[in-house]
Amino acid sequence: MQDSTFWWRGGVIYQIYPRSFMDANGDGIGDLAGITEKLDYVASLGVDGIWLSPFFTSPMLDFGYDVSDYRDVDPMFGTLDDFKTLLSRAHALGLKVIIDQVISHSSNIHPWFQESRRDRHNTKADWYVWADPKPDGTPPNNWLSIFGGPAWTFEPRRRQYYLHNFLSSQPDLNFHNLEVRQAQLDNMRFWLELGVDGFRLDTVNFYFHDQALRDNPPVSAGEPKTLGAPDSNPYTWQRHRYDISRPENLDFLRDLRALMDEFPGSTTVGEIGDDHPLERMAEYTAGGDKLHMAYTFDLLNAPHSPAYIHEVLERFQRLAGDAWPCWALSNHDVVRSATRWGAEDDPVAYPKVALALLFSLRGSICLYQGEELGLPEADVPFEYIQDPYGKVLWPEFKGRDGCRTPMPWRDSPQAGFTCDQPWLPIDAHHRPLAVDQQQDDQDSVLNSVRRLLRFRRRHPALFDGELELIDVGEQLLGFLRRHESERILCLFNLSSEPQMTQLPLPVSKALEGHGFAMTLNERHLTLPPYQAAFFQTH
Repeated sequence: MQDSTFWWRGGVIYQIYPRSFMDANGDGIGDLAGITEKLDYVASLGVDGIWLSPFFTSPMLDFGYDVSDYRDVDPMFGTLDDFKTLLSRAHALGLKVIIDQVISHSSNIHPWFQESRRDRHNTKADWYVWADPKPDGTPPNNWLSIFGGPAWTFEPRRRQYYLHNFLSSQPDLNFHNLEVRQAQLDNMRFWLELGVDGFRLDTVNFYFHDQALRDNPPVSAGEPKTLGAPDSNPYTWQRHRYDISRPENLDFLRDLRALMDEFPGSTTVGEIGDDHPLERMAEYTAGGDKLHMAYTFDLLNAPHSPAYIHEVLERFQRLAGDAWPCWALSNHDVVRSATRWGAEDDPVAYPKVALALLFSLRGSICLYQGEELGLPEADVPFEYIQDPYGKVLWPEFKGRDGCRTPMPWRDSPQAGFTCDQPWLPIDAHHRPLAVDQQQDDQDSVLNSVRRLLRFRRRHPALFDGELELIDVGEQLLGFLRRHESERILCLFNLSSEPQMTQLPLPVSKALEGHGFAMTLNERHLTLPPYQAAFFQTH
C-alpha cells in the first residue's frame, strides 16, 4: 500500500475547468456547487484527485488567470463557503484537491498594481516589473507577449513601461522583490490551512526576469521553436533566454517546498513552457527540495508517432535523475488529443489506446475533463470566440475555446450542463458522446477509462515502477515497467493497421482486465489496430 503522504507519486489527477464543468444555478457558467454535484462521477473514474483551474476573484479577461484577489472566490463561481463544501465532499470521497496558483502575474485591477502604477515612490512601487523607455520612447527591449505584440505597456503616470508576458491587463510581479515572494507564499499558506492538498503552478518558470533586461536572441534557422505556442505566433521566433527560466527561480522553488513540507501530503505540479522543457522539468523536480512534479508541452503538441514519443521518453530518462514527471495529453490550453493526435483515426478506438499509453507511463497523470469521453476539439465559430488569444491570431490560430466548451452530461440541447445559454456553444458532435450515452456501454471510452484505471491500480509497476524503453520497431511503442518483483511489458499500436512483432523478451503470461485484444503465437505478437498489450515477464 502506497504511503498516503506520497499519494501524488503516480497519482491520476482529473482537471476541472470550472466555467465548463457543471452549472448548478442555471446562468450558463459552471460553478463550484456544480462541481460538488458531480464529484461522485469523478470518483467513479478511479482517479486520485482533482485539479481546479482558477476560481478566484477576477475581471475574467483571461478567464481567471488574471487574479484580483488571491484569497476569495469570484461570485461567478460561488462563495468561499461553497469551496469549503466542495473540499469537504471531495475528501469524503477520497479525492485530493489541487488548485491553480497564478502567482507570476496579477490582474491590473489588483490593489497591488493599482498602487504600484500610481507613481515611483509608493509602498508597492517595486512590486511589478517597471523599466524606463529607450531614449526614443520605445519599449526597453524586444521581449514579446505570448498573446501577441510587445511584452511592455506604457504607464504615463510613472513614465515607464511595465512587463506583461500575457495580456496587458496581466502585469508581471517582480519576484526579485523579497516582499512579493513572501506575499505569494502567504497567499498559498491561506489555502493550505483551509485544507487543500496542493497546487498546480501556472507558468512556473516565468517568475523571474533578467534584471539587465537583455534582448532575447532570435531562433536560428532549423532550430526547434518554443513548445506551447503556435508557429504563427512571433513569440516562437525568439529564444527565450532572458525573460523566463532564470536561475534565481530555483531558490524560490526551494522556499515554496519548505512551505509545502509544513503540510505533509501536500504537493505541487508546475507547468513548464520553455525552449528546453524536459531539461527544465528535470531541474525543477530533482533533489526533493523544489517541485514535487512538473509537466511540459512535449506530449501536448502535434507530433505523436511512436518514434517521437519514444524520443521524448528517452530524453527524459536520460535527463531526469530522480526527477518526477506529470504527463498529460490534453488540457485547457491545447487542442484536445482526440483531434490533435487522432483526427484521422477511429474516434472511439484511438482515444482508448492513447489513454492506455498515458496511464502506463512512469510518472503522475493529468486527465482533462471530457478526455474520458473521447471528446474531439469543438468547432467554435468566430462570432462566439471568447479567448483573447484566439481573437488576436485568428484564423491561423483559433484560440483555446475549442477545448473549453461545456462538459456534455446528457444528449440534450444544452448537454445537461445548464438550463440557460452556455458561455460557449455546445458542439453537436459532443452530444452523442455525453456521459448518459456512454454510462451503460461497456465498450465506451468512458468505461474503458474506468477499466484501465482499475487495471493500473492493481499493478504497482504501472504507477510507481521504473521504465525501460524497448525497441519493437517503428510502428509500435514498447517499454518495460518494473517494481520490486513485478515486471510488465507494455506494447501499443497507435495506428489503423495491424502490427506484428517478436516479443523482445520471454513472458510468463498475458495480463487481463484492460480491455484490449491481441494474438500471441509463441513469441510472435499481432496487435490489431488501436490496441495495447500487457505481459508479465520473468
